[in-house]
Amino acid sequence: MAATGTRTAKGTAVHPLTKRKAWNALKAHHKQIQSTHLRKLFDDDPKRGEKFALEELGIYLDYSKNRITSKTLALLLDLAKESGLRARIDAMFRGNKINITENRAVLHVALRAPRNESILVDGKNVVPEVHEVLDKMWSFANRVRSGEWSGHTGKRIRNVINIGIGGSDLGPVMAYEALRHYSDRKMTFRFVSNVDSTDFAEAVVDLDPAETLFIVSSKTFTTLETMTNAHTARDWFLAKSKANESAIAKHFVAVSTNSTEVAKFGIDTANMFGFWDWVGGRYSMDSAIGLSTMLAVGPDNFRAMLSGFHQMDEHFRSAPFERNLPVLLGLISVWYNNFFGAQTVAVLPYEQYLKRFPAYLQQLTMESNGKHVTLQGKTVNYQTGPIYWGEPGTNGQHSFYQLIHQGTRLIPCDFIAFGKSLNPIGRHHDMLLANVCAQTEALAFGKTAKQVKAEGTPGWLVPHRVFEGNRPSNTVLLDRLTPEALGKLVALYEHSVFTQGTIWQIDSFDQWGVELGKVLAQRIIPELESKDEPKLAHDTSTNAIIRRCRAYKKAS
Repeated sequence: MAATGTRTAKGTAVHPLTKRKAWNALKAHHKQIQSTHLRKLFDDDPKRGEKFALEELGIYLDYSKNRITSKTLALLLDLAKESGLRARIDAMFRGNKINITENRAVLHVALRAPRNESILVDGKNVVPEVHEVLDKMWSFANRVRSGEWSGHTGKRIRNVINIGIGGSDLGPVMAYEALRHYSDRKMTFRFVSNVDSTDFAEAVVDLDPAETLFIVSSKTFTTLETMTNAHTARDWFLAKSKANESAIAKHFVAVSTNSTEVAKFGIDTANMFGFWDWVGGRYSMDSAIGLSTMLAVGPDNFRAMLSGFHQMDEHFRSAPFERNLPVLLGLISVWYNNFFGAQTVAVLPYEQYLKRFPAYLQQLTMESNGKHVTLQGKTVNYQTGPIYWGEPGTNGQHSFYQLIHQGTRLIPCDFIAFGKSLNPIGRHHDMLLANVCAQTEALAFGKTAKQVKAEGTPGWLVPHRVFEGNRPSNTVLLDRLTPEALGKLVALYEHSVFTQGTIWQIDSFDQWGVELGKVLAQRIIPELESKDEPKLAHDTSTNAIIRRCRAYKKAS
């Protein structure tokens, strides 16, 4: 085996990516079809729209508007097999420590496993622990929602503020916005993540502390941004309520594993909800990190969301790759990223409740697969994670779609839509769905110069009104946005990320890239706060910026 190779969980040799037979076959195949237009692909196969579509678990995936043929798909599936994808999936579900740089299992799938399942970590079944925490969350949520749990004055809790950052914020924010239709409208939910004081100030500006509950989400209870905001919240509560410190226990709960620091803060450790080191932050929205979600939508809806997650987990684990939704999405992304040189993926939900879904996916995808070395620590000689971005339709159509349609960059798109609206009003939903269909059609087939001329367009204007087309997209359709549907959708992308990371031979579950800036910030904070002029030893640019920031502060 080559020195830069790897092995699957069963010990089978996996060659370096660029040495694999399927990889090189795909390179040759790409040269043959790279200039083939989607118009020709559809003309050549009258049943293409049916052939390259799949319905599983109530999700309809149309991937026919991609620049692929049956041969492309066969070669991509060969690449998945040569990359040991099946063995790596099995290793994850077995609880193997596939996060090698941190020597940890990767078991977000255990967070939504049914009570009677067994998933082992170091020989111990972790599913009972998961359900113990879920049951504790269930009990607490019911007490708060019913009014049984009240603030220190006896007032009912009407405001919930989640304090976290990264996965402890993006998941809960996205889930709350996505499931707002199902939320208790008598309660207000807000989220504080940024260490910028404005984030906190605006979150509490109109709240009564006697009716406010803070959820502080930090595994170690030492995360700089989270704990800075938590202490500010503590000070705000004590100052505004004029209560003594014993009242903190009625207005603060913790999602953490550090009982010592939680107790020191003033939170009763009976109101501490734990999680595990085999759950990465960006995969944790269905753990205790989702306590705010459960408070908003209720335990039954939260469990329905978990059921959706689990259904997609089982599909990913058991479905053959040619009918496996996450595998197909992941392989198509690899096709554009590595063979067409596409640098980004646009995620375009035609559902206002999913307005934060692209932001959530940014962390899920880019923190997972933004890696430049293989599992063996060798520098890659190919592109890894693409940039994910997006906004809800139809808003995006009036801004960045211009570049997707007529710009010089190839931007594969995922369109997400639902057959039924949760708020049916007149013709709105038909118009929304019509735009989904129209945009994917326009991107694929465009408008030729001949068609533009036939409309009577002056010759000089024709080039400006030509749409080249041949812009690829997937369409993901579901019946309606329910908690169960949201679980399926998030897990679909989680496992697509896993598929891509496996192909690229990278560790999708660590995030060392976030560390350096945090370490340097700790060094710079005292330099900004020092009363005396500090001796700076950074580069000349950073030194100058620090001095300018100190000057602004002094002038105020």
